Amino acid sequence: MGIIKAVCTSEKTGMRKKNIDEGLLVQEHGLLGDAHAGEWHRQVSLLAMESINKMRALGLDVGPGDFAENLTTEGIDLVNLPIGTRLKIGQEVIGEVTQIGKVCHTHCAIYYQAGDCVMPKEGIFIRVLNGGKVKVNDEIREIS
Repeated sequence: MGIIKAVCTSEKTGMRKKNIDEGLLVQEHGLLGDAHAGEWHRQVSLLAMESINKMRALGLDVGPGDFAENLTTEGIDLVNLPIGTRLKIGQEVIGEVTQIGKVCHTHCAIYYQAGDCVMPKEGIFIRVLNGGKVKVNDEIREIS
């Protein structure tokens, strides 16, 4: 079990996201108002604070949302969750892991600053099976 450290959104793709503290995850769509939401398998992106801290250890001044993730987590081993794992987020949201990592066709500014980026290797994506509100400090856990 872990917790949500940030709920982040952006109006356009290709930019860092801003922590809005709480949001609405819409069934089969994603985070309401986020540029990456839609009817596809990568509706919501998640990245662990532990991954962000790896980049901080390299000297980068980065935090939640800087890797364009929607939900920043802590205390749950995201990258080792199998595809198909269901997650309960907060009181209502159920998400299903659809992808671990991603191909980074064009390297971001973080890659050029540090020579690496954690999102392509350690970020995960879910589709929203059951929508609802999600906020900072909500629990996130695997369910069967």
